[in-house]
Amino acid sequence: MVRIMVVDDHAVVRSGLMNLLHGKHGLEVVGEAADGDEALAKAEELKPDVVLMDLSMPHGKDGLTATGELKKQLPDTSVLILTMHDDEEYLFRAIHAGASGYILKSAPHEELLTAIQYVAAGNAYLYPSATKRLMSDYLDKIKNGDNAGTFESLSEREKEILAKVAQGYSNKEIAEQLIISVKTVESHKSNLMDKLDLKTRPDLVKYAMKKGLLNFD
Repeated sequence: MVRIMVVDDHAVVRSGLMNLLHGKHGLEVVGEAADGDEALAKAEELKPDVVLMDLSMPHGKDGLTATGELKKQLPDTSVLILTMHDDEEYLFRAIHAGASGYILKSAPHEELLTAIQYVAAGNAYLYPSATKRLMSDYLDKIKNGDNAGTFESLSEREKEILAKVAQGYSNKEIAEQLIISVKTVESHKSNLMDKLDLKTRPDLVKYAMKKGLLNFD
């Protein structure tokens, strides 16, 4: 039996999903939550196999934040994102947060059941058009000599420092702006350049331009 918890801020959506899933194909709905904070508390108590997680929840923690914290709290629990956002940025962020799958609310019921079974078995699941998009993006990056997936591997702080270095700020200026030490800036800079396999500042600037990070406003 696969034990599932449903997380969505709309009570009608939660009720519909619970009625759809409970008792189907060896699935058992063991709990529900209306926001990320409640999801974390309930997951700690119920230890579900799969958490079906909405992204946009206006109250409490959003789905991305809750996913990241839940995976630290319960690494053996799989998170399947169920959302209306057919957006590459959300997809990458969800995967980076630790989600095992990403499916749209517009998907057929059978596809949702399949996705739950996939992630419950320890596999990854992406809706078909997302898989095509990721493969296309991967092939484009290979063609352009860009290491696929490396930008997504950067932390938010590393991305921030990448942009500022490319804009010409010195380590000291970056440290003052971000209220961190120069040594910390140097460490982040070294790490991000290693991850991106960049050797010089001109290489870094070119990379930042490709990623649209050179905003001087």
